[in-house]
Amino acid sequence: MMHVSDFPAKGLPLPHPAMSADELLKLGMMYSTGQGGAPFDRVSAHMLFNLASMMGSVEAVAYRRELSAEMEREDVAEAQRCARRWIDQGVTALRA
Repeated sequence: MMHVSDFPAKGLPLPHPAMSADELLKLGMMYSTGQGGAPFDRVSAHMLFNLASMMGSVEAVAYRRELSAEMEREDVAEAQRCARRWIDQGVTALRA
């Protein structure tokens, strides 16, 4: 399965460096429900919630925790690796 971190086909909603924690949270909600043009993808949703939480979103922390309970351990680990790749590539800028 392809995840948002794999830079999917043009036209899918993707995170970008200028996104705020709230925007990443909304994008995570889209992937967690498969709405708004995003495919249903728990790994991508978890990754987006993780990025939003690192930017200070308390809501994202709660959604990430809830989603983690529904996911296999390997999928959670994949989501964490995806988030790390985005951070390492400078795609998502974290704020203190």
